[in-house]
Amino acid sequence: MKRPKIRITLVDRKGTAECHRGHKIGDSYDFDTERGGLCPMAMHVAFPYVDILRYGGEIPNQPKGCAIFSCPDVDTLNIFKIEKIDEE
Repeated sequence: MKRPKIRITLVDRKGTAECHRGHKIGDSYDFDTERGGLCPMAMHVAFPYVDILRYGGEIPNQPKGCAIFSCPDVDTLNIFKIEKIDEE
């Protein structure tokens, strides 16, 4: 069974400070090939969700195949969306 692709996209910012890593709303990363471009703090939060989605689980109270999370920087509070991309 081929693993599904995972895309992580910055969809919103709730904090007042600019991202120290320079992320902007709309930035998108392929988990397998571009995750090095994602802030390590955000990646630390994203990783458990990626594993759950990639291996068949679902996140309670989230759309099927998706997870919404925020970075842990309270001044920035970037909001990311993880999407499982099923290839046919």
